[in-house]
Amino acid sequence: MIKTLRTDRLILRKFRKADLDDFFSYAQNPNVGPNAGWKPHKNKREAAVILDHFVKGDEVWAITLKKNGKVIGSIGLHKDEMRTTPRVKMLGYVLAEEFWGQGIMTEAVAEVIRYGFEELKLMLISVAHYSHNLRSQRVIEKSGFRYEGTLRYSREIFDGSVQDLLCYSLAKNEWED
Repeated sequence: MIKTLRTDRLILRKFRKADLDDFFSYAQNPNVGPNAGWKPHKNKREAAVILDHFVKGDEVWAITLKKNGKVIGSIGLHKDEMRTTPRVKMLGYVLAEEFWGQGIMTEAVAEVIRYGFEELKLMLISVAHYSHNLRSQRVIEKSGFRYEGTLRYSREIFDGSVQDLLCYSLAKNEWED
C-alpha cells in the first residue's frame, strides 16, 4: 500500500478513480506527455486505462494541492531497469504545465527522496530525462542528483523518434551529507 506523504503545499497520495478529470486535464496537454516520452491522451477513456494502472499499483502517487485537493501531477518510484541491485528505485514524475516553474516538483521530489531513503531504506535513487527536457534537468540538479552519463539512442518514444537519456543518481550517503 502506498503511504500518503505531505509537504508544505502538497499531499502525495494514492490515485483514485475519481481523479480522472484532473488527470486527463494535464495528460491531454501536448506539452506535458512528450517530455516524459508518452503521447498526450486523446480522450478520457484512454486516460482511464492509465489511471486504472496507477490505482491498482503501488508505485505512483498523485500530486495534489493541499489547499484544494486538485491533482496536478504524478510522481513514482519504479524498478530501475538498468540495475539489478535490490534496494534501488528509479524516480519518475510529471506535472501539469500551469504549475511549472513554481518549485512544486522540486518539493515533491525532496519528499519522495526522503521517503525512499528513510522509510524504504533504499541505497540509491536514479532518475533520467530526455535531452530536450531542460525543465526536468533543473529539477534533477536542484534535488542533488549526480550526472552519470548519457545513454545515447536509448528509447524510441510514441512518435517514433529515438531519444538520448541523461542519467543521474543519488546515493543515500550523498543525500545525508
